[in-house]
Amino acid sequence: MRQVEDAEALQAELCRLVQADAPGPDSVTTAIGCDVAYDTDSDLVAGAVVVLAAPGWEVIASATAVGRAAFPYIPGLLSFRELPPLLEAWETVLPQLAAPPELLVCDGHGIAHPRRFGLACHLGVTLNLPTVGVAKTQFVGEHSPPGPRRGDRTAIILDGEPVGAALRTRDGVREVYVSVGHRTNLDSACRWVLELCPRYRLPETTRAADQLSRRALAEARTASR
Repeated sequence: MRQVEDAEALQAELCRLVQADAPGPDSVTTAIGCDVAYDTDSDLVAGAVVVLAAPGWEVIASATAVGRAAFPYIPGLLSFRELPPLLEAWETVLPQLAAPPELLVCDGHGIAHPRRFGLACHLGVTLNLPTVGVAKTQFVGEHSPPGPRRGDRTAIILDGEPVGAALRTRDGVREVYVSVGHRTNLDSACRWVLELCPRYRLPETTRAADQLSRRALAEARTASR
């Protein structure tokens, strides 16, 4: 399929721009979360971008974009499906910000990806922001179980190289899968993911974006009936 070949070629090209061993932000006053909700009965998708402010991580700005999926669901090429609604929502939320956010958190993978270029990398390179991928499930590689305490982590190994971490964000709760997207490193990524998980397994950025995208999708489905 030509569409797939072109997408994989673009990943290979853009992958060279990823900064996966950068210092990362020293401080984060605002963090952005993004997520996309899918209608199981159609090609309708809803992207959500939320801005949260430290130290309590309250939502201070948000935007959604609803449309039709422009790319088929193909594992490893998810960013081509999710990027359009997320960028549209980003363009709406950007004018609401006094300054660029210090961190972008994606519900997905960064370099923990077959071609080292997941959604967090694609968004990070496109927006040129420090970006981290936090996924609920493992996509590639192998890892041993992290210890049971908050902050315990083990490396995700792919082709003999570490590409991310299985990170315990709550005592005794199943780990999440963290990988660098752009302009940060794994230590910094894990540090800020833990900061964004004061009460729950998933970062507050992910939780807020997930809820907003689901609401936007439900409203769009209702309106289309």
